[in-house]
Amino acid sequence: MKLLTAATMYNDRSNYRRYPKVPIERRVGAFALDFLAVWFVSSFFASNLFLQWLVFLLIWLAMRVLLAEKNRGQTLGRWALDTKVIDPRFNRIPDLITLSKREIIVGFAGALAVCGLQINVRNGLSMLFLLTPLLIDCALAFTDEELNQAFHDRVAQTLMIQTERGFSLDLRLKKILVQIKRRMQK
Repeated sequence: MKLLTAATMYNDRSNYRRYPKVPIERRVGAFALDFLAVWFVSSFFASNLFLQWLVFLLIWLAMRVLLAEKNRGQTLGRWALDTKVIDPRFNRIPDLITLSKREIIVGFAGALAVCGLQINVRNGLSMLFLLTPLLIDCALAFTDEELNQAFHDRVAQTLMIQTERGFSLDLRLKKILVQIKRRMQK
């Protein structure tokens, strides 16, 4: 008789409970909100690139690990767009080590992206080179139609799911745009 462990059950995608799938635009929006908030704070230390990277990574880990662990798997961006991170093996919020593993990968890619975005068009090839790790990491979520898992999700074995706890920023913005469109047509 074959003994199934949590890891083999997780790898066999048909064996675990189905979770509400997060639309990719919500996931991108939540990441962008978190990224821009951390970049804004770290930009005050832009005079020294090393110091800015260090501040970016520390704030990133504080927000995406400590805040997420204390706030039921939600960060500022995830709360604004009604998503959260879970560990599907245990059907709960990931522990600090799992969250740290996940966020160190995406945080390092984000720090490289900050450097690339600051280079901007002065050196387009370097900018693309520095943005590539983040693009590759997140592009995997586009190719995974079943679970929308990015590289950092696969390494940490986590999932992003929808939740009713949040601000529903995307739905509120859509509602406002519909109202504006209606008023413009009158």
